Amino acid sequence: MTDKLEGLTVFLAVAETRSFRAASERLGVTRSAVSQAFQRLEDRLGVALAQRTTRSVRLTEAGEQLYAAARPAVEDLEAALLAAQELRGRPTGRLRLCVSSIADNFLKGPALVGFLAAYPNIGIDITVTDAEFDIVREGYDAGVRLGEVIEQDMIAVPVSAEQRQSTVASPDYLARHGTPAHPRDLINHLCIGWRPNADVAPYRWEYTENGRDFDVAVEPRVTTNDMNMMVRLACADVGLTFGMMETFQPNLQRGELVAVLEAFLPPFPGFFLFFPKRQHQPAKLRALIDHFRAEARYIPAGRP
Repeated sequence: MTDKLEGLTVFLAVAETRSFRAASERLGVTRSAVSQAFQRLEDRLGVALAQRTTRSVRLTEAGEQLYAAARPAVEDLEAALLAAQELRGRPTGRLRLCVSSIADNFLKGPALVGFLAAYPNIGIDITVTDAEFDIVREGYDAGVRLGEVIEQDMIAVPVSAEQRQSTVASPDYLARHGTPAHPRDLINHLCIGWRPNADVAPYRWEYTENGRDFDVAVEPRVTTNDMNMMVRLACADVGLTFGMMETFQPNLQRGELVAVLEAFLPPFPGFFLFFPKRQHQPAKLRALIDHFRAEARYIPAGRP
């Protein structure tokens, strides 16, 4: 009897990568094997699932419908099979995490070190990125971001205390150019800005006054996607910069940088481990969630 689910894994890989070559690399098989399995699935269903060109693959309406229905069903099935397998012993496998580059304390690793020590059979693959995307579609188990940018259909567990943004500069820069008294004064200062990539406008510096949030579109003298470079340039008296206070904390403690405009930068809920709601969570992910719940010393009252 023909397996009705034959080719479904191949279909999902092609649908998510939009490429037979990339799907073959993900699955560890030849491109020819992927193409043949995909074709057999289409022949069995009697409908085209994708339109192919030499450079791209685009799902048809039938393909989009199949993907929308099959992806969550396959995830639940895989999780159920893994849960049954893991009854034999401790959680195993590899967790794929995407983590914001500004989650500084998380990336420094103490909590992760404790988790790895407690679960020696679990590995972790971390991608540091500030791009916003569907973690399920991209094949990640979970992510770490600020609560305000997490989709509302995700479950979120705090992994940090409250956070604060900070505007900083070196003492020598402030001595030469003066200290801004209000965020609007920043237009008269040299600034070091951040943006995730060259196709995106520089990040607007965000402040609060009398309970009202506003932002300032500074004109950076230097723009980069590397927070470490921003810190080094600020310490070298190039100008003011803006980011998470915990990123600047070592430099503030050594007196290399000075925080300004603090009255306009109240604390806010910090970083969260987030993941999709599923009927069957893989044991490896449950272990990570339980670990961070136990580690959390501060749990914010709620997400924005």
